[in-house]
Amino acid sequence: MTLNPADTAFAETLRAQLPNDVLRRPEPRYLEEPRGRYAGLGGLLALPRDTDQVAILIRAANAARVPVVPYGGGTGLVGGQISSEGPAPLILSLERMGRIRAVLPEENVLVAEAGVILADVQAAAEDANRLFPLSLAAEGTARIGGTLSTNAGGTGVLRYGNARDLCLGLETVLPDGQIWHGLTRLRKNNTGYDLRHLLIGAEGTLGIITAAALKLYARPARSGTALLVVDSPTAALSLLSLARDHMGEMISAFELMHCQGYDFLNEVLPNTRQPFATPPEWSVLIEIGTPGEIDTDAALETLFAAALDAGLVSDGLIAQNAQQAHDFWSIRETIPEANRLIGSVSSHDISVPLGAIPDFITRATKALNALGDFRINCFGHVGDGNLHYNVFPAKGKTRADYEDLRDAVKRLVHDLVHEVGGSFSAEHGVGRVKVDDLERYGDPAKLAAMRAIKAALDPKGIMNPGAVLRS
Repeated sequence: MTLNPADTAFAETLRAQLPNDVLRRPEPRYLEEPRGRYAGLGGLLALPRDTDQVAILIRAANAARVPVVPYGGGTGLVGGQISSEGPAPLILSLERMGRIRAVLPEENVLVAEAGVILADVQAAAEDANRLFPLSLAAEGTARIGGTLSTNAGGTGVLRYGNARDLCLGLETVLPDGQIWHGLTRLRKNNTGYDLRHLLIGAEGTLGIITAAALKLYARPARSGTALLVVDSPTAALSLLSLARDHMGEMISAFELMHCQGYDFLNEVLPNTRQPFATPPEWSVLIEIGTPGEIDTDAALETLFAAALDAGLVSDGLIAQNAQQAHDFWSIRETIPEANRLIGSVSSHDISVPLGAIPDFITRATKALNALGDFRINCFGHVGDGNLHYNVFPAKGKTRADYEDLRDAVKRLVHDLVHEVGGSFSAEHGVGRVKVDDLERYGDPAKLAAMRAIKAALDPKGIMNPGAVLRS
């Protein structure tokens, strides 16, 4: 279906309905994405202050068949926040909708508008002596509407789940401009189709999330962090099983890191404080949070001793204070920045069944070594099966030297992921970058259902066209 640009004539239809400062020309930052691979188009930028203004914008866009591209914090890595093809869209940013509407510690609920920055949600929860556990490297920029629209993951998924698992209700403007008042705080609401779960992860293709009721948790009374050396991913998984036997659900994070990540930090971010004189080939960062008076240091020491006896670890460090814990986490959280500075040939946000992780790493690495001269940085949230398996140029070369191999690298990795029953997108979403992958690996029945839902809710195809499903 033909769409029309968000041009001057379209803007004029809205002037009488909105304050003068809602519409403007987009600044360059709204047309860029973090990896710099794509440049977006933008006819108009809309900065509404409330849900009613969002509804006015969407009704007008629907009537005029103008494409709408939602914009959160701009941190997405799959191009969902920019459009580089078709008529210039209306870019809809909810950054002015940054109000926390309610904090209800007795209910363990926080209600936030979509434009609230993730770190501010965390801080508001902390002020109420509660925890909002969604934590991302981009949490100082990412906004809660975007994290829900992409079903973001992060470091706490092992214990608390994805964004989907942390949301009780949504307020949303649907593609025809209707407002769905689904901002329930209920934990039981068995009344038919759950539109909340349909909209979370839809990447703005089915509507605009304007507010959310979020789950809070009791803050752990104590936390502990350790960096343990393992000799293989197999040993890391056995360590995870042992840790669960010892600590149950007290494990908040379990991150696997390869020595290539440490080497990249030495190469491009040499001021990063590293705990080992010689980086181990494989290491695990584990964080636990405990209630009451449980001694986290003692619990980690007991785990280390048991793992040492079982031959699962050969060395390790237990953080003795908050600064040391911060330094351990700084290594993990700075690796993506080092990756960006090196410049990848192809990056892969994948998930595979836990038991398949060691074999996948071995097979993928062997196949890539046969394809070309690469450096591979494998790291990520191994506790929930999510690996960032990223392929880089050999030292002294740049990614430009490998452009002819980029597609082959991605295909090789994703084919292997599919073969072991995994997903080519664990937490970054589909956006525009991975539409081809969804068509290649997606279940045909699921894809047909997705297209039917899109056609039913957004028959004119105005909502983030080209994202997730091909226009």
